[in-house]
Amino acid sequence: QVQLQESGGGLVQAGDSLRLSCAASRRTSSNNGVGWFRQAAGKEREFVASIGWKGGSPLYADSVQGRFTISRDISSSTVYLQMDNLKPEDTAVYRCAVARTPVATRQEGQYQYWGRGTQVTVSS
Repeated sequence: QVQLQESGGGLVQAGDSLRLSCAASRRTSSNNGVGWFRQAAGKEREFVASIGWKGGSPLYADSVQGRFTISRDISSSTVYLQMDNLKPEDTAVYRCAVARTPVATRQEGQYQYWGRGTQVTVSS
């Protein structure tokens, strides 16, 4: 079992930046991709970004492409989501997750471990 703990959320203004972190309780398998999802109040959970075990080309939702950057530090089992030029529509609870696959994936069903999430609120 892997426990994930997100941090770094908060209340910011439009145009500001935040960096979310996701720390794993133990070193994840060398064959796991990781991802970030978000869920706004009253909406379905949606994919944000994902990166494979060996890095490579990450995947992003169209809505965050060019503004968000996902990265990972294997040595510390930590995944980051750098969020720049935040918009009010980015307001949501952000959760990190570990995939069953070694590559980046948008498919929610491919993720087996989930964090509880961190709130990001962007005011206009």
